[in-house]
Amino acid sequence: MRVTASTLSLTVADVDVSRDFFCTHLGYQVAMAADGFASLTRGDAAADIVLLRRGTEVLPPEQRDQQATGLILALTVTGIEAEERRLREAGAPITMSLREEPWGERLFQLTDPNGVVVQFVEWAAQDEPTQDEPAQSEEFAMLVITPAAENVTASPNARMTGLAAPSRGSTELSTWTVSMEAGQTGPEHVINREQVWTVTAGVLDVTCAGRTEKISAGQTLVLPPDVLRQVHAPQAAEAHVAMRADGVASVPGADGTRVLPWAQ
Repeated sequence: MRVTASTLSLTVADVDVSRDFFCTHLGYQVAMAADGFASLTRGDAAADIVLLRRGTEVLPPEQRDQQATGLILALTVTGIEAEERRLREAGAPITMSLREEPWGERLFQLTDPNGVVVQFVEWAAQDEPTQDEPAQSEEFAMLVITPAAENVTASPNARMTGLAAPSRGSTELSTWTVSMEAGQTGPEHVINREQVWTVTAGVLDVTCAGRTEKISAGQTLVLPPDVLRQVHAPQAAEAHVAMRADGVASVPGADGTRVLPWAQ
């Protein structure tokens, strides 16, 4: 037997609220959707999720009125403190604060509006090896990240390719590339963390706090946190962006904050 993917099917009362929860707080994206159904994926080692509305006929008759209770979706992550901080700042419903068990498991939990419990887990570092025991832990090894198609997010305004991120092994920083066609303009928005943009090709016009700068290839721009900004490409351009991994965005006139999927 060769398993090519793993999917967790959850029966819930309201598919839409669980879909929004997983996409907003956990970086999932909608692969397919219909009335009473949604298929979600992250493109990494996390299990895909299928949400089914309670009572749907695709379920066995004896299970149609049951919900996903008594079940925990456990996600093993790196940088668990940053994950908890990111989720708290995003207003996620954390129902168990970060704790460490005697056996070395560090965890916290949040619960979606349908009662699905999601548990984030990170195992505490092992004791330092003695002189007779050379270090073997992968925690101290270099990590090489190769961009893949599932790390690309395309919008009407730009194309983002995720590089380093918590879901791909980093703990403190997220980095990605931005490609914009001539004439494309991103929306006005605010990021709660400092960002560093290095233009690698073309030119970008960046407006921040009412001031516009033309950034050409080879130049680097530091954008302060919590300040309204907008990016325009007068010609085709590319840039490399870096920020703290817990950064989130907000848009004028919209409630709440939004995670950046390519930076998670």
